[in-house]
Amino acid sequence: MRGESPIFLALAILASAPLCVTSVGCRSSASPDPEPASSVDVAPIEPSPDASSVALEAPSAAARPVKPAPPPESDTLPATLAEQREALYRRMASELELSEASIAEVRSIMEPSPMMGQGNPTITRHPMTRSKCREIRAAAGLAPPAAPRAPCGSKNMVPLFDPGAGETAADAKVCIDEFEFPDIPCDYPVVYARSSQAALLCKAVGKRICDAHEWEGACAGAVHKPEVEYAFGKPRPYATWLHNKTREVRWSYGAKKDHAQCATGSRKSPECTAGGWTLCGSNTYPAGAFPACVSPLGAYDLNGNAAEHMNLALAPEELASRGGTGATEMKGSWFIFAGEEAHEDDCRWRAKDWHPSTVMDPESHRNYHLGFRCCQDVAEAP
Repeated sequence: MRGESPIFLALAILASAPLCVTSVGCRSSASPDPEPASSVDVAPIEPSPDASSVALEAPSAAARPVKPAPPPESDTLPATLAEQREALYRRMASELELSEASIAEVRSIMEPSPMMGQGNPTITRHPMTRSKCREIRAAAGLAPPAAPRAPCGSKNMVPLFDPGAGETAADAKVCIDEFEFPDIPCDYPVVYARSSQAALLCKAVGKRICDAHEWEGACAGAVHKPEVEYAFGKPRPYATWLHNKTREVRWSYGAKKDHAQCATGSRKSPECTAGGWTLCGSNTYPAGAFPACVSPLGAYDLNGNAAEHMNLALAPEELASRGGTGATEMKGSWFIFAGEEAHEDDCRWRAKDWHPSTVMDPESHRNYHLGFRCCQDVAEAP
């Protein structure tokens, strides 16, 4: 509501609680004007810092309007990337119970990047607030567990196994993040990370980057042995063709494609024709905001929201589960797919050669719609 006089703002506050109605979500008053209305989300907008203290005719103390309480930090969208990151570090420390050393390591990886975070605050327009996401999940009975799920060692992770081979969660050798990094329900995904930075961030929080077949199995509901899922020793284009030719075609939510089940109804920024920090907002949803967009093994947003970096092994020693890294691989779809499909997005699909580099290349690809999630090997009992 930039441009209005202080008197107009004060009258608005006295009359009623103002609403922010936008096609792509609500922002703080320090942010640019919202876009035209739609039915995606309606949420209270943060009032201008000075609006509630403007006097009309020096009213008495009894008649003086009470300054509204500020919204919780989780619904306040910072005006700068630095503020956005600081708020993210606080939530990670609190909700994931990370140590000061882990947060310091996360900070050391993120701070040198001019872009990494939850999107350019100047132009990003999230379609849904965090509090709306929490309402949706609460109504669906999706309260997060107080402790890690067995046999996983960290909160907000689910075990990976192969039911078709007679395995149960107790047999899992690896767990995967339930949500996109930072792996906090109803938080926005971290984007603009290079694959090398994604691998380092996973390590900073006691995890590792996932292998492609682990992500695929988490999505499809069955994690197969690496020897089944890779044509080791073959050139990548041929190995990928062999894999795609015989792959099971299904999505995290079922056997029939239905983008509406997932966080795919957002849109690009008006000036975003290719990519770029200044033109393309990371218009993502809060993680886990679509209860039906969950895989049989319990991971959310494997379709929709942010696409995700993974490790593609071209040889057995390049498997992250065996301590190595291989080539970059992008998995899943992203937040515009209900209106614009950029590529195949079924669980086990692999790109022939996507922004080719090694995972640990310091110049590996990054983008406004590209995030990641982590895996964690299950510790064996002594």
